[in-house]
Amino acid sequence: MTQLEVRPLSKAVGAEILGINLLESISDAQIAEIRKIWLQHSVVFFREQPLEPGAFQAFAKRFGEIIEYPFVKGLPDFPLIVPVLKLPHETHNFGGVWHTDTTYLQEPPMATMLIARELPPVGGDTLFASNYAAFEGLSPALQSTLRTLTGINSSAKAAVTHSREDRVADSATDKGRSELNSEHPVVRTHPETGREALYVNPGHTTRFVGWTEQESAALLNYLFEQQVRHEYTCRFVWRPGSIALWDNRCVLHNPINDYHGHKRLLHRITLKGDKPV
Repeated sequence: MTQLEVRPLSKAVGAEILGINLLESISDAQIAEIRKIWLQHSVVFFREQPLEPGAFQAFAKRFGEIIEYPFVKGLPDFPLIVPVLKLPHETHNFGGVWHTDTTYLQEPPMATMLIARELPPVGGDTLFASNYAAFEGLSPALQSTLRTLTGINSSAKAAVTHSREDRVADSATDKGRSELNSEHPVVRTHPETGREALYVNPGHTTRFVGWTEQESAALLNYLFEQQVRHEYTCRFVWRPGSIALWDNRCVLHNPINDYHGHKRLLHRITLKGDKPV
């Protein structure tokens, strides 16, 4: 068995995994070891792994059931792989705001996997933030209060809607212009690690159940700032063939939109989750 090397990107979140070639046969034991590292660091990265779509999909499937993204069509031959694309003339980048993927679903995804295909000469990095660290950094009294609250999440918040408008315009699914909503606990317990994490995000959370948006705004904005404190984050610089696998149950991410005039293309796979508790 190949000896895996783990290189953390920060204390709170993120690690590169070295010493493995994903183009070769990967054993169940290696997948189990990768999953263990992933659960510890919440997002893991692999370098120089130019998997073709079929191999990329097969690798992702080793970690869970692949599901469709609600709003944008996948590749013609691989409909479960969604292009994350920004063209040179476009100004919005797909998902270009701090968020957790599709929390407006009743069963949000467990994980997301991305592979880089085409990149700008500079820029286009992705930031990740630990919702474990954000929750653990709050006072015990506020933690107790948050455990009693439920958040309302929507697919129609303005910032994230603008970020996907170019792709909805040219490759929308049947649900591409619909609004999806869900209610989830503000603090969720990770089903595999048992750790508590904040489960709100700027991209989708609109208010608390029983509160108005105006009443919710001050506390939500405080939590949004808490989630992305520098010490809770890491930054990943993509290269062609780089792969990221992150845990949507405890991680926020934000793709930086700093490469106007250049194309950026990644392929995305989403893995089925469960109802947060």
